[in-house]
Amino acid sequence: MLIKKSDLLTIAAKPAQYPDEAVVEIAFAGRSNVGKSSLINLLLGRKNLARVSGNPGKTRTINFYSVNNDEFRVVDLPGYGYAKVSKSLSENWGEMIETYLKRRNNLAIVVQLVDCRHEPSAQDVQMYEWLKTYELDGLVVATKSDKISKNEWAKNKNAIRKKLGMEADDVLLPVSALKKTGTGELLDIIADVVAQWEEMQNE
Repeated sequence: MLIKKSDLLTIAAKPAQYPDEAVVEIAFAGRSNVGKSSLINLLLGRKNLARVSGNPGKTRTINFYSVNNDEFRVVDLPGYGYAKVSKSLSENWGEMIETYLKRRNNLAIVVQLVDCRHEPSAQDVQMYEWLKTYELDGLVVATKSDKISKNEWAKNKNAIRKKLGMEADDVLLPVSALKKTGTGELLDIIADVVAQWEEMQNE
């Protein structure tokens, strides 16, 4: 897939602010410090489209990005699991994410990001269980793959799959925004998802 153009479409805190559902959406979810903004910027070919913050947990909205003149959209969900935010604020973000997952008819899949160096957290597991509930699971991206050796990855990938309860055919893809590895494979998966969605709409 070739990304020729990408722009911020809208920022939303509640369903009334979501854009129309005419275009298929690919959402990205993960912990606040997992490197989600960096990956989105790399995928979309824009350095500062998704804001990379030195203060994890800063994103408090759902950000919608239009790709290739609305061929599809990338949706950046609020980061979760940052210890320094209040419990009430954390719960609000959880509610915001779940409302989007439940209500969005044009959401095709959620790319869940986990840190390849660590076992998934309880909140990572909760997110994956949410995605299973809404039949949006099956694609997990392990970020920061440049930080570990191949031997470490061979061990860690099994731990990640086991902790999340991934099925044998679910995809776990290592990526590095720094080294720019794995993104081509991820874009190919996204292209297939977009194509399948369009076929379904034309049936």
